[in-house]
Amino acid sequence: MRKTLVAVALLFGTISLSAQTSGQIANYGSSGLSNYSAASQINTLLGPISDANSKLELENTGIKGSPYTSNVFLPANIYYKGEDYGSLYYRYNAYNEEIEIKKQNLENEGIRALGRDKSISIRTSIEGKPMSFKTFIDKKNRTQNGYLTLLQEGKYTLYKRIDVKFTEGQKAQNSFVKATPARFSQFVEYYLEIKGKNRIDEVELKNKKLLNLVETDKKEALKSFLKESDLKLKSEENLIKAISFLNQ
Repeated sequence: MRKTLVAVALLFGTISLSAQTSGQIANYGSSGLSNYSAASQINTLLGPISDANSKLELENTGIKGSPYTSNVFLPANIYYKGEDYGSLYYRYNAYNEEIEIKKQNLENEGIRALGRDKSISIRTSIEGKPMSFKTFIDKKNRTQNGYLTLLQEGKYTLYKRIDVKFTEGQKAQNSFVKATPARFSQFVEYYLEIKGKNRIDEVELKNKKLLNLVETDKKEALKSFLKESDLKLKSEENLIKAISFLNQ
């Protein structure tokens, strides 16, 4: 009984949570999303989660790209403090930093929001990597909250983040310049957590950037490893190799 109550209270966001999320969209667009009626398009596309039936399909909005990492709901298991609470279906709205969920993935089933509790995580049945709500610091030294996916755990723990940005559309100024549609663009970021430091920092895909983050007693060893392996941190694969070395 207690487990059921915790699941309802903590794992599923309420309508009020959805309303707060909807308000974020309005704030993001406050700089002026008048072109191509972008404001109304976004409000319809990313409106209150409780009003799922009124959502438009992406191809009907005129907006290119997607705020979601996947437009369809995917199977996953949900965990609270490491305990498996069962399966559900999720869709991650990376633009709005929100996980939308369904219990059965029925077409007419209402959509709810996952509670933004750092003790909650989801693990997809496809990748098997946990995603959870974290506080982190980006490369511009700004503290942010959002969802990170665990790539490797240890003294040096590596996370991945999908970030989505929205760009307003522009009308054609004259016959020589083409109009550009409103667009969602996805970017990948990586974050490093060092045990005992109580913070998660963005790490850019550059050897020097990683060396600047690691502890002093590991710098020379890592520098030698990168040089001897001729390893350039220009890909996720190579970054994972470097973190694996640090965790040996």
